[in-house]
Amino acid sequence: MGTSLRALRAFALLAGFHLLTLGIPFVRGALTPGGADHSDIVGLPVTDAEQPELWRTVRSLAERVGTRAPDAVLLTGDANAGVSEDTRLLGLLPGPRSLCIGVPLLTGLTEPQLHAVLAHELAHYGHADTRLAGITHRGRDSVLRTVKAFQEQERKRIDKERSRQEKAVAKAIAKGREAKEVNTGRAGFTHRMMAKPFVAYARVYLRATHGAGRAQELAADRTAARIAGRDATASALRETAALDAAHDFYMSRYATMGVPAGLLPPPGEVFGGLRRLLTAPGRQQNLAELRGEPPAGETSPYDTHPSPADRVRLIEALPDDGRAAAPARPALALLRDADGVLRELESAVLTPEALALKRADWPELTHRSMHALTVEEARPLREALTATPGAGTSSATADLTAFLDAVDAGRLWQIADRLPKSPEAARATGRAAREFLRPALHCGLYNLTELALAETAGARWELSWSEPARLLLPTGAGTDEAVATAVRQAVGDVPDTAPLRELLRTTTA
Repeated sequence: MGTSLRALRAFALLAGFHLLTLGIPFVRGALTPGGADHSDIVGLPVTDAEQPELWRTVRSLAERVGTRAPDAVLLTGDANAGVSEDTRLLGLLPGPRSLCIGVPLLTGLTEPQLHAVLAHELAHYGHADTRLAGITHRGRDSVLRTVKAFQEQERKRIDKERSRQEKAVAKAIAKGREAKEVNTGRAGFTHRMMAKPFVAYARVYLRATHGAGRAQELAADRTAARIAGRDATASALRETAALDAAHDFYMSRYATMGVPAGLLPPPGEVFGGLRRLLTAPGRQQNLAELRGEPPAGETSPYDTHPSPADRVRLIEALPDDGRAAAPARPALALLRDADGVLRELESAVLTPEALALKRADWPELTHRSMHALTVEEARPLREALTATPGAGTSSATADLTAFLDAVDAGRLWQIADRLPKSPEAARATGRAAREFLRPALHCGLYNLTELALAETAGARWELSWSEPARLLLPTGAGTDEAVATAVRQAVGDVPDTAPLRELLRTTTA
């Protein structure tokens, strides 16, 4: 066999290997489940026997949409809903279907609004969107993973070249020679060039698939309007946008505020407490504003969904179907023993570490959480007072008295100088240095004073669903303004501790 033929055979064998490698993923993708990856979704499965009215609603809506009902319903803790389907053979063969319903939606929506949300999700089945989700997601992940691999190799080459040049610079300086400036501009050039066509293809792929996704969302919205009514669908879109923001706020400011103190709300209230926030009189204006102006978002060809504002606008532009939104019962009424479901949901979705935390009712949770936070906020000042890290183990009242005595002895700015500083504050001198330190002084002293009032006057932080928690004296009087005024005078240019001492004296008398 001549050299040319041997070279051709070697090339053919090499090409065959790569074609075989390519074929294996293709066959594997065709024969294995093709739904989008929902393995990271945790929730509470509910059966027809457990929740008959909810299942009856889902099946009725599926029939009206003209599609097969889901095989499983999963309740989650997110303010969202979604569908998935484990298909095979690139989506040609249907598979088991799952519907996820976020309990916050049940909490904040009315029944007609929930019907619109569920009809929208079920429409994705009817339009075969879930059939192709698997190959779409898989293709996107493969493209992005390839681009990432090239970028990681480029970064490794750059890091290696930087390390080599930095060592050379160190050697040059040690020998008293002039060192060259570190320049990694040429490092990773090969991988950067190899990645360019993949990056370009990724952009085309994402534009095409995400554009199709946006079209699918708008088609599902139209189906929802046909099934549930134009006004119910538009109001559901407005309400879910408000619920999304309210739920995030509730989880960060209320449900998890006790975690640093080792506490959780009472059983069922981790998710159930959202009802209290949504019905608080002081929150209604904020919620109305959120409903009135759904997020507009930024228009981009890479967006997977149209903005809520665009979706609302298109739905409200549809002809009046004569089904005006009317008062209706909350969607949570679809659940049998809703409070029990909320408790079970916690067991299903919270981590073992979270479930091990102690439970406290809302007033006790608020007081203990705020006390723990205030202790932490006062720590830098208490440590600066004694110049000892970890100090502040004595009573807050004793530390406050010691601080006021130090101020009267002319050592205010000596203590302040021990507080943590930013690089800019550390470079400042004179008046500028004091102005940098004054906010930290004010904050630390304010928190230390609140701790002293809780310690000696029986003051407690009170829960509010409409505003931040406040420290109140046993008489019900707030302390905010009086403490702020006295603290401001104690750390002024001419420090005066008398108002703060008087405040402590009168509140503990």
